[in-house]
This record gives sequence, C-alpha cells and structure tokens, in this order.
Amino acid sequence: MSTVCAIATPAAVGGISVVRISGEKAFEIAEKVFAPINRKVSEMRGYTAAYGKIFDGEERLDDGVLLVFRAPHSYTGEDVCEISCHGGIYVTKRVLRACIKAGAEPAAAGEFTKRALLNGKISLTQAEAVADIISAQGGQSLSCSNAMREGALYRETERISEKITEISSYISAWIDYPDDDTPVVTSEWLEEKLNEVNADFERLLENYDTGRLIREGISCAIVGKPNVGKSTLMNLISGEERSIVSSVEGTTRDVVEETVSLGGAVLKLADCAGIRETSDEVEKIGVGIMLKKLKNADIVLAVFDGSREISNEDERLFELISDKTVIPIVNKSDLEQRLDESEIEKRFGKCVIISAKDEKSIELLGAEINSRLDLAKFDANAGTLANERQRGCVLRAKAAVENALSAVRSGITPDAVGVELEEALNAVFELSGKSASEEVIASVFERFCVGK
Repeated sequence: MSTVCAIATPAAVGGISVVRISGEKAFEIAEKVFAPINRKVSEMRGYTAAYGKIFDGEERLDDGVLLVFRAPHSYTGEDVCEISCHGGIYVTKRVLRACIKAGAEPAAAGEFTKRALLNGKISLTQAEAVADIISAQGGQSLSCSNAMREGALYRETERISEKITEISSYISAWIDYPDDDTPVVTSEWLEEKLNEVNADFERLLENYDTGRLIREGISCAIVGKPNVGKSTLMNLISGEERSIVSSVEGTTRDVVEETVSLGGAVLKLADCAGIRETSDEVEKIGVGIMLKKLKNADIVLAVFDGSREISNEDERLFELISDKTVIPIVNKSDLEQRLDESEIEKRFGKCVIISAKDEKSIELLGAEINSRLDLAKFDANAGTLANERQRGCVLRAKAAVENALSAVRSGITPDAVGVELEEALNAVFELSGKSASEEVIASVFERFCVGK
C-alpha cells in the first residue's frame, strides 16, 4: 500500500495540530519535512518523540514535535510518524502540503483505521466503535463505544461462532466417518445446541434498541397545554434560554430542539407547541409539527401544571400519548397545588414533582429517564450491536439457525442442517469482518472523517 498522510485534528484554530503519515515510506517522507535537533528521523526508535523544525523544501514553516511508531507496533500496523505543529489553519495545511510534496498521498476518509483493520490490528466491529467514540455525546455512549473498541462484541461473536463450528464439525464427522468411533448426532442433541445458539442471538437483538438509544441519543418530546412550563423546563435542561418563556399562550409555535446530556444519557429534546384548539394559522402549523415529533419520540415528557386542575387540553394529551413511554411531570411545585395527581398516575405511573425554576429538578428527571428506559441495567461489556449493519448480520444468522432447527424437527438429514449452519457462520463472520466483502468494508468507512 502507498504511504498516506492527513490532518488528524479538527480544521480549526487551536494550541496544536497533528499531521499523520502512515506507510512504508513514512520515515523517509518525515525526514524530508522534519529536522530533529541532533539526530535523524530514521534513527529514532518507536514510541519516542523529538523537537525540531518543520520545512517545506528550503522554507522553514514552523517548530514542532515528531512522534514515531515503528511497524507493527502502531495504530495502523505500519510505520507511522505524527508531526505536531502550532494549531493555525494555514500552517497546518502547509505542513500537510509539504508531506504530499515529499511523496505521501492524501489519505481517504477513515483510511488509517481501515489500514488497522486490513493489517489485523482490529476487527470490523472495533473499527466501527472508533467512529462511535468520536461521535459520542454522553457518558453512557462513550462507555458503550469503548467496550466495543476493546472487543466486547468481537469476543461475543467469536464465542457464538465457536459453538456453531462445534455443531458443524460433529455433523461432518458423523456423516463422513459413520463406521468410525464418532459420537452419534441425535436430533435431541442438535436441537439443544441449536437452541443455545438461537438464545445467544436473541440476547444480542434484545439489547439493540437500548444500545441504540445510548449511542444515538433519546428522542424526547416535551408536550403539554400552553403555559404549563414546557419552555422553562427546556431552558433548565439545556442550560440556556433556547425557548421563549412568556405568560402569553401560544408563544411556542415551532419546535425548538436541543441535544443535551442528562444523567449520562444523551437527550434529543424537542420543546413542542402547546396542545390547544386555535384559529391562528401559524400556531396550527406548530401543533401539526408537534404531533409528528410526538409520534417519533422514544420518550415523552408530559408536563402538567400543578397549580391548575386537569383540563380538556390535558385530557386530549392523555389520548395522544396513550401508547408512548411517558414520564408525567407535575410542574410549579412552588405554587399552591390543585392538580389531582392520581388521575395522571393511573395512566402513566408515578409523577415527577418539580419546579422548572429549580436546578435540583434536573437530577430527578435524569434518574427517572434512566429508570423508565432501563438504561442503568444496560451492560456494555456484554457485547452490543452498534448499528443496522451488525443487526442485519445477526438477523440473517438467527434465521439460518431457526431453519436448521426446523430441519431437525422435521426429521431432515443432518447434512441439510450443516448447510444452514454454514450460512449462519458466514453471517457472523461478516459481522466481525472475517469474511466481509470490499463493498461492506467501504460502506463502514463512509462515515469516518479524514485523518482517522
């Protein structure tokens, strides 16, 4: 493979920027660009750094630091040099251009991680976890991605593939050497083993939705009738005035959105227009948008005014959210209470009593969201499916195992079971990257940034 280079830090002004070079000629190219004090780049040992001057031909560009990693003990498994310069956009681009003039080719998106995959440093699921770490916005999301980066899912797929391989090997031995002293493969034994594998796939699929919420964020709609405190709650959670707060009904006409971290989880908040009958055409549009947000929300924060009795608008809200995961919030606890909470609790469970003007309310909400979605029970180290590609592989493998079970129960010969098990194994190997096609690998790295 060619030697490639790219800027590995964001294209913005900062303290330092890093230009990464990877490939067989990494040291040769770095030596043309970087001049360490009192030694040569080619003489540097792996895992060492040197201060020196950065050049573009004869022109001195900057002072900086060079880090070197010798193959195979590097991120990509190749010789790698990283030049740290001052974090100006212009000087960083000049350093990159100097590396290209010295013989490196510009790296494609995710190429360094792709080379780590192709050189056997990481699995495909671990490569996908790298992208998830970069995009993580909350503590739970980061923990989940780090567990995947450490190989939690890869180890789980290896364990399952070993089970499938064991079943297949017993079937093959019994078919190929029936007269030898090989164990007889009974339908009872096959069914027991296949059920175990099927249960493993079911556990992976059951955790997918919770894992998706943790990684991608929880779509959360804040709804209620006008003036219950939705916008005040939105501003409290987001930590800034994102929504206009007014005593005038119908102030929020559009959906105000914000992504925040609450209790370690990432919430994609949407402060929706108040639920009421209105003749205002603009407000009607806002209510229509609110209904769409409500339909797609993972969880609903239904806000009620504790200082007022249940109204017709509240009753309408009950109907709209009857099939959703709802956290009922009784706001304005600092005022005299007139709301009958029992009417709400018999529909949606225990109410969270808050004052949206009190910052302590954030902790109460964070704990309740984690409880309702069972986020605290989620074990990232158990191995979790991270995206639809991985989920699709497991669904295919599970379908093949279920076909094998049907064949056993129908009395079909074991060789037919072996064919289905081969299909299941291929799907598992595609998940981990052991037998993934070039098209699958290319699609994975489409979401990567250049420099990683």
